[in-house]
Amino acid sequence: MNDFAKRLIAWHRHHGRHDLPWQRTRDPYRIWVSEIMLQQTQVDTVIPYYLRFLAHFPDAGSLARASLEGVLRLWAGLGYYSRARNLHRTARVIRDEHGGAFPEKRVALESLPGVGRSTAAAIAAFAFGAREAILDGNVKRVLARHFAVSGLPGNTALENTLWSLAESLVPERAVETYTQALMDLGATVCTRALPGCEHCPLASSCVALARGRVAAYPAPRPRRTTPVRSVAMLLLLREGKILLEKRPASGIWGGLWSFPEMPADGEVQAHCAARLGCEVGMPVALPPLRHGFTHFTLDIRPCRCEVRRLMPRSGEPGRAWFTLEQARDAGVPAPVRKLLGRLPTGA
Repeated sequence: MNDFAKRLIAWHRHHGRHDLPWQRTRDPYRIWVSEIMLQQTQVDTVIPYYLRFLAHFPDAGSLARASLEGVLRLWAGLGYYSRARNLHRTARVIRDEHGGAFPEKRVALESLPGVGRSTAAAIAAFAFGAREAILDGNVKRVLARHFAVSGLPGNTALENTLWSLAESLVPERAVETYTQALMDLGATVCTRALPGCEHCPLASSCVALARGRVAAYPAPRPRRTTPVRSVAMLLLLREGKILLEKRPASGIWGGLWSFPEMPADGEVQAHCAARLGCEVGMPVALPPLRHGFTHFTLDIRPCRCEVRRLMPRSGEPGRAWFTLEQARDAGVPAPVRKLLGRLPTGA
């Protein structure tokens, strides 16, 4: 076993994470769900969603039988909703094309919807003991610092170098422990800010530390101006119920229920009559809300309106009236849930 792996495994015995709910299992389904949820999301945020998800869908078969709306409802608030849609699609692929069993090889796992190279390798390693290298964000940071690998994030040459390093370091045995140790080191010691180099088992051979340039690796992403988009969200209330619209299957918040939207500078009463088929009273502006996405910021200007009269086209497909309790329990994105929380019960 190489010295890099040996030191990591020894460190993990006493300092690694051993009580995460997806550990101590060889069940590829549970490992797969955790790996997908952990993409771009912190462990502490994932844990309650993971436990709730498995309580409803304990295996791939139950997930395959579920409706997409039911899956999205449990995912609501976790963000990056394409992950939930891909989970649902993959469960059906496992059922229909693999006889209900997960493939064991990384290449086959990589062909599943939403499963990239690193995620496939993690499933293969943790579920089947395969000798595969992973390269998530934490691992990239550890390798970039330890070997002083320079280059801008996303650069193909940098990615290839890191993959080559990752593959060369995987030990012949104890692959699961090594892989978990590498992830844990990046998450708890070799952190982006304020790394605990004095507690690192790799400190004696870390090139970035020896050069006094730990903060320089990996190179920070170039700063870019995040555009701001503005939209008005209409909270239309009628007889104790509120109107929600099902969003298109793809795109932002795909498949979730949300409030009807209109241009932020539009005329609310005219829009409601022309587009939503309802006559509303004087609109009341509510405190604005901002929600950040990866590539832009959404400036939400909520507006509460009491509906006086419905027109025939108000019942078009994709729209439904919910009680506030039903709306809060539905699959809605985080800003919508927040706005619903501002409305008093019986509003």
